[in-house]
Amino acid sequence: MDNLTYVHFIGIGGISMSAIAKVLIHNGVKVSGSDCGTSKIIEELCSLGATVFKGHSADNIKNPDLVVYTAAIAESNPELQKAKELGIETIARAEMLGRIMKNYNKAISVAGTHGKTTTTSMMTYVLMKAMTDPTVMVGGELDIIDGNFRIGKSQYFLTESCEYCRSFLSFFPTVGIVLNVEEDHLDYYTDIDDIKSAFTDFCALIPTDGVLVVNADSANTMDCLGKAKAKPITYGFDNGEYRAENLTFDDFGYPSFDVVRNGKKETSLTLSVVGRHNVMNSLAVYAASVAMGLESDTIKLGLESFTGTKRRFEKKGYCNGALIIDDYAHHPTEIETTFASIKKIKHNTVWCIFQPHTYTRTKALFNDFAKVLSRVDRVILTNIYAAREKDTGIVSSKQLSDAIPDSKFIASFEEIAAYIKSVAQKGDIIITMGAGNVVDICDMIKDC
Repeated sequence: MDNLTYVHFIGIGGISMSAIAKVLIHNGVKVSGSDCGTSKIIEELCSLGATVFKGHSADNIKNPDLVVYTAAIAESNPELQKAKELGIETIARAEMLGRIMKNYNKAISVAGTHGKTTTTSMMTYVLMKAMTDPTVMVGGELDIIDGNFRIGKSQYFLTESCEYCRSFLSFFPTVGIVLNVEEDHLDYYTDIDDIKSAFTDFCALIPTDGVLVVNADSANTMDCLGKAKAKPITYGFDNGEYRAENLTFDDFGYPSFDVVRNGKKETSLTLSVVGRHNVMNSLAVYAASVAMGLESDTIKLGLESFTGTKRRFEKKGYCNGALIIDDYAHHPTEIETTFASIKKIKHNTVWCIFQPHTYTRTKALFNDFAKVLSRVDRVILTNIYAAREKDTGIVSSKQLSDAIPDSKFIASFEEIAAYIKSVAQKGDIIITMGAGNVVDICDMIKDC
């Protein structure tokens, strides 16, 4: 890291890539990059001094010391090919992040199929309230750090750790949290056993004197401890050293509960984020924080001051008196969890505008999507968000809509907005859902 003077990023506009780029800029490294479009993230990078090219071209390679690329970049990418022709070192985003982590004694990795961003955000609040001065990289925007990254001067480094392409196996964590393990990213993994093998290797990364916190209510997660060197710290509703008991919810779904460790109450928490899943996320953070030596009162302060991450059950406004919520859920389990949270809120009709994310995920989990989406009052599907994939015709949102009773397929965001404005009423809930750009509909329907 000390020898780097100029780094180029292929796909610099991503939430994680941009955070790494900002860290390097902060440390005086010249940064350039390329991306297919523009965004607020790219505009901010440019304001910090980065040179960002629109589109990918071999001409964008201006003799950097290192080229960093995302998992979505193909070997045929002209910039990647040019760098290799010139003998420039090229590494994946995950490996770059791993190199950064090597500089910290307390490197915290939050892993799991669901909940990584929210749990990492909760941990950020705890570390900030504990005055640890952490370095943070998170896959969402947080008010407390005014964005998706923070540069600290301590030995605390916090990041969420994605399992896609086994990326998290390039990391060097001393503290690991595994929230859950389920089928996902089936464009890369063969099946659940293949996914579990990756998480098994992740658990093995935590050193003997490190901290490994795992969800004891998740059988798949517990199956991944075969190679673990560190003694696992467990949590859950029904199993584990740490448990949530006496759980209640207020009218907006905010939970209050007791944190019980080995049968003894340690503290009580009232969260400002909804749902049972966030009770579990907070338990994971509490257990890891205690293991790192933080005080219970400080942990409580951090968790109770957390009000959510952008695009995670985020209130966006109102339309005809109907509450608009946006959520990042793009997996059947996440959707089911979000719907369970909505049930805790007083409402009339729920209008779910769902944008499936990637063709392979939609195809592989088609029946699960149809089943869970059938449980909400009204469903509107828009086109599948391709992300890193190309449409080969294997599946469509129209096919998914046909499998969901009384649902509608509307391709145009403008048409969806017009329809919602014509049917939504006071007391309803409108939720835009998906990992793509479906959030844009919120601004199109909310009352000004």
